[in-house]
Amino acid sequence: MATLELKNVVKTFDKTQVIQGVDLEVNDREFVVFVGPSGCGKSTLLRMIAGLESATSGDILIGGERVNEVAPADRDLAMVFQSYALYPHMTVADNMGFSLRLAKVPKEERRRKVEEAAEILQLGPLLDRKPKALSGGQRQRVAIGRAIVRNPGIFLFDEPLSNLDAALRVKMRVELARLHDELDATMIYVTHDQIEAMTMADKIVVLQDGIVEQIGSPMELYHHPRNYFVAGFIGSPKMNFLSVEAVACSASGVTVRLPNGTECDVAVDGSAHQAGAPLTLGIRPEHLVLDEQGLLAGEVQVIERLGGMTSLHIQTADELLTLVADGEVTHRVHDQVCFGFPPTRAHLFGQDGMALASLHRHPLTEVQRQENSASTHGRSQTP
Repeated sequence: MATLELKNVVKTFDKTQVIQGVDLEVNDREFVVFVGPSGCGKSTLLRMIAGLESATSGDILIGGERVNEVAPADRDLAMVFQSYALYPHMTVADNMGFSLRLAKVPKEERRRKVEEAAEILQLGPLLDRKPKALSGGQRQRVAIGRAIVRNPGIFLFDEPLSNLDAALRVKMRVELARLHDELDATMIYVTHDQIEAMTMADKIVVLQDGIVEQIGSPMELYHHPRNYFVAGFIGSPKMNFLSVEAVACSASGVTVRLPNGTECDVAVDGSAHQAGAPLTLGIRPEHLVLDEQGLLAGEVQVIERLGGMTSLHIQTADELLTLVADGEVTHRVHDQVCFGFPPTRAHLFGQDGMALASLHRHPLTEVQRQENSASTHGRSQTP
């Protein structure tokens, strides 16, 4: 079983604690993504799992066995770095099989494993080339192939797509997702790009300043962010925020007063709050709707047309808000528009930054939870 468990893992450099008591379980054959801003500790956490950094305290278990003192080569892991780290004088085949040669694997077995990995990665015609004759995407596939031939229990990826251009990143995201399905392997992936996290992960771990802010499926984090930070980090374009005041609070919902004085209901549990409390309302750009009867109004400042969708950046009296509309929307810069949002799509956050619990469970979060459960139990079909 290629499982991973972290128990209260702490990492301190000098007197600075960069990883602050992380607890995490990664199931067999799960694709887990560590995501967060630069300096949040995600790469340090991955390097501790790999054994390239030692944990100051806490336990790291792979397959149920504590590995804190186990050498990196003996942890049944393979790591793919941001830099391809290929030997320029070796062919693709020699680069992919180098670790096997060091392990004194017989030549015929080495050749077989390299050819099998090359077939999976569509590198067969390139095996005799040198790295200088490859594109960036091909070089990254060779680096992944070098990991595949080792047949590890867990694959570790440290921002492997950062050096690629935008088009190649999209292509490689698809290839990595396909590779995960084909290998049926456990993968842990580090990125600062939340789009990569949303599109590839079974489970996302959101980090900030060495602290795990939330763990969940992509759609769970999207629909039910635990706090203000996760809400603002997950989703593109990022969530809009407005300072509001609670007018009435109960377990069945909260009525808030918007900055323009209008009031609206939000479908969250407000039993822990009282009227008059300052709150922050969050609404995603794609959940704002152009509506002549809408509670909000403002002037269109910038229009970004992306074909199938158009982003309107609207200046209200208090905030610049982003609204994602249909690509054929006919509004122009400086137009005055009214807009609103469904109560079930809004989020509320207290002064401590924590989200008030939503009363609406989105169907996709339940579907993905079932899919994830199936994927960690033999990848059976979701009923």
